[in-house]
Amino acid sequence: MTDPLSLNWRAESGAPAPRRVVLADDTLNADAAYRLACEGTGLLWQGDFHNARQLLQALVRRADRKPRKAAKTPVTHPTAAQSFHLHRQALGQRARTLGMVLVPFNADYSIPLRRAPDLRVACQEAWGPSNGKGCMVSLRELLGVVGAHEWRKKGVEITALGEPPNNRIHPYYGVFSPIRGEYVDLVANTPLPDTQLAFDIGVGTGVLSAVLARRGVRCVVATDQDPRALACARENLQRLKVTQVELLQTDLFPPGQAPLVVCNPPWVPARPSSPIEHAVYDEGSRMLRGFLAGLREHLTPQGEGWLILSDLAEHLGLRSREELLDWITQADLQVLGRHDIRPRHSKVMDTSDPLHAARAQEVTSLWRLGSAV
Repeated sequence: MTDPLSLNWRAESGAPAPRRVVLADDTLNADAAYRLACEGTGLLWQGDFHNARQLLQALVRRADRKPRKAAKTPVTHPTAAQSFHLHRQALGQRARTLGMVLVPFNADYSIPLRRAPDLRVACQEAWGPSNGKGCMVSLRELLGVVGAHEWRKKGVEITALGEPPNNRIHPYYGVFSPIRGEYVDLVANTPLPDTQLAFDIGVGTGVLSAVLARRGVRCVVATDQDPRALACARENLQRLKVTQVELLQTDLFPPGQAPLVVCNPPWVPARPSSPIEHAVYDEGSRMLRGFLAGLREHLTPQGEGWLILSDLAEHLGLRSREELLDWITQADLQVLGRHDIRPRHSKVMDTSDPLHAARAQEVTSLWRLGSAV
């Protein structure tokens, strides 16, 4: 029998392996487990699978417990940017602690624990075919894999794609899900400058390409540098019977010019802490700046570039409106118009969210850009 402690480490999130790993089972109490997890010790579970889930929930309660206030602590008022970075640091520490509950896997993705569910299909979807070796995985990451599998089966209803049941997008694990529908609505409702050809930069699930096709665009060339996103988009477009989209693996633009070029880059200029976060965080605004810098070259003379962007970064003090407008000018572009929409997600109303003040002011915009005269 394979020594459990000799199993390979697997982390789709990019998290490093724990410095130390010990065997743990149903006899381990939550307080002792939490102390070990905070020290960075991995707890490789050998007991009942459902008890491992209960232990993880107990660690969540301890991690989320508010610390006691120290006496006579001076009141400080951090800036929005400082609050954002402190919030991310806290989330990172929380994720590292909760990621210390580990479960073993056999070479075929079966789990050698009592009452363990059969998650082989979900794991194959997320991780691809097994390499024929056993491994250990964070239980928290595994639950994310299971959640993604359920989203992939159920799909996300997109009203802009028509009536049910033929209006669902099925996101893959690690591909940004279109659960925030405001950016889709912007693309669905903004008047098209042309219906012959469009480029979709950063296709993701394929939702914007599908919306453009449903609106009558005869040919869409969609790009992404992530093979997983391209596979996801391909399957979604096939489900929707959308045949006029060509998928291309490349960074940003395909060859040639188009009368419409659409891009929905990550909205927050911060460093991703894992590969999965690349759809949310764009360090140094690399994709945004790359899109703006190359847009004019790929637009036809009267063409439009549609930049879909939230102003959350502005309210967080991470990027100013002046910087954005300056990058547009530097790229020899002009603003032809802008369409705005307020977000509808639940965090807007969550006053306990440390970033609530910024989220409450957030506006998502579709910037219509053209070549400067």
